[in-house]
Amino acid sequence: MKTYNKLVRDKIPQIIETSGKSCDVKVLNEEEYEAALKKKMQEELNEFLEAKDKNEQIHELADLLEVIYSFAHNQGTTIEELENIRKNKQDGRGGFGEKIMLLTVQ
Repeated sequence: MKTYNKLVRDKIPQIIETSGKSCDVKVLNEEEYEAALKKKMQEELNEFLEAKDKNEQIHELADLLEVIYSFAHNQGTTIEELENIRKNKQDGRGGFGEKIMLLTVQ
């Protein structure tokens, strides 16, 4: 028996059972869920940073986005609202496309 104690995607228990294995799960309360999402976000970020090639990086980014969207939803924000906030910041302060590294300010 392997112990995980981590947030997983909604269909993982069903996938495990379909494979002939069994699992124990717990439905988290709001406080536990928020903490688990933050921990999952760090886990997915680490997996992205450790990804070896572009394909793996893109898949890890998709996982990270899923956690970000779930966190936003849990905070009462839609993906559209989140995207509007991102776009407003980009319009006002720019994005990162020009690859500018700030070295010093005097």
